[in-house]
Amino acid sequence: MERAIVSVLGKDKPGIIAAVTKILFEQDCNIESVSQTILHSEFSGLFIIAMPGNMTPRELSERMRDELKTTDLHVFVKWIETTAASGPEKTEPFVVTTEGPDNKGLVAGITAIMAAHKVNVAGLQALFKGGTAPEDNIMIYHVDVPEHIDQQSLRNELRKKAEQLDLTISIQHKRIFEAINRI
Repeated sequence: MERAIVSVLGKDKPGIIAAVTKILFEQDCNIESVSQTILHSEFSGLFIIAMPGNMTPRELSERMRDELKTTDLHVFVKWIETTAASGPEKTEPFVVTTEGPDNKGLVAGITAIMAAHKVNVAGLQALFKGGTAPEDNIMIYHVDVPEHIDQQSLRNELRKKAEQLDLTISIQHKRIFEAINRI
């Protein structure tokens, strides 16, 4: 079986996951991982699947679209490319949080600094309610920081960019973040 990723987007309503997983089951696909969320009443689901070798992503996508045609869901399927890498780079998990008034370019500004330092954003949650109350606008970045980089330089550049964007910023190792925020 070959591995593929399936993305499903559309207006949220009960039964989307049931419908999608039923189709995958009927097409002899095995679900290996799922990530699903709802943003502003829009459903977003990512499914990592193992699919039969005699089926292409295009065929699965067409079958899913046919089955879901009355739901207004958008489906995309593609192979997961495997590369012969020399092994994953060693990283440390960090959590970066920013708070401040809602403005265009907040995420772009912070992630540009991260990208320049080869920091991978593994997860991002952003809640923008609008307005100028800092507590109403928060972004939480779960990032993987390569062990070999100059962490002080990364911190300094992130703090400088946050100041330019009128944000407060916190940069913590994931273990520290979890210990401090434990309920």
